[in-house]
Amino acid sequence: MKQFFIKKWFLVGLAVTITSGILYGWQRPQGIESLTEFVHPRWLTGFVLFLMSITLDSRQLRASFRAPAPVLLAVGLNYLVVPTAAWALMSIQLSEDFRFGLMIAGSVPCTMAAASVWTRKARGNDAVSLLVTMSTNAICFIVTPLWLNMAIPTGAAHLDAWEMVRRLVETVLIPCSVGQLLRQRGVVADFATRAKTVLGVVAQSFVLVLVLFAALKSGRNLAVTNAHVSLLAVAVVWASCVGIHTTVLFAGRYFSGKLGITEADGKAVAISGSQKTLPIGVYIATDPAMFGAFPFAVFPMLMYHASQLFVDTAVADRWAAEADVTESIVATEK
Repeated sequence: MKQFFIKKWFLVGLAVTITSGILYGWQRPQGIESLTEFVHPRWLTGFVLFLMSITLDSRQLRASFRAPAPVLLAVGLNYLVVPTAAWALMSIQLSEDFRFGLMIAGSVPCTMAAASVWTRKARGNDAVSLLVTMSTNAICFIVTPLWLNMAIPTGAAHLDAWEMVRRLVETVLIPCSVGQLLRQRGVVADFATRAKTVLGVVAQSFVLVLVLFAALKSGRNLAVTNAHVSLLAVAVVWASCVGIHTTVLFAGRYFSGKLGITEADGKAVAISGSQKTLPIGVYIATDPAMFGAFPFAVFPMLMYHASQLFVDTAVADRWAAEADVTESIVATEK
């Protein structure tokens, strides 16, 4: 039980914070505004991304720069195929909040840490997934607003493209750039490497704080507006999230093989091409200046992120087992 919690603490925390946050906000809506005003999502998101960025070792990227095909394929999957699929599935959603939330989940960049962790778990090349992470996050202030403004009808949500770009530059690009610049100093790099696990836990803990406050606000909105979200609507959007992620995951592995990409690189393409980051998605979905009028737009992002971690854990374990079998056969033949 202890080992399970150590390995799965973030997923357990995600389930607990979402459930408890919604229930508390629903039952005690009066005090939520005063409680949530202490946390500014933009600065908290920036701090999380800074912590994640400073632990990324960009020195591993040289080989991936020399052979960029896997990275280009993964970026294409992440920023072209996933958003297109989300856009296509918007029409079957039974809630406007979920419709917009699904598009938000589809248009944000790759995860900051999980893609490399799961790639390594699957015996893949985590240098590829790391470069995909850095590339998609570096250009998200352009790509994400572009997709959202194309997919969401004019007037349906308050989307000022340039204002969104400015906010994402402040919240994503600057913290990530500062983290990487600081890492160029040897003493900082050594500290970040030694404290990588601790910094990761701190960053993920702050992500849970973001999720908790988003859940509290959603629970409050349920109580104040008497809004009703049907179980069928939840099932449809959740199935959409799982379907998009799983399809792109296996498509990435399949097309990597067809293009002659190595097995290790193909695993990185599959995982980094299909994963989506949580902090940026939560920030966009809950920012009053963007989707404040749609209190449940954050839930597809939570569903996508939680589902991808469960799916990728099972898939990565299977791929790792297959790699171990292959290695043992090769060793026996030698």
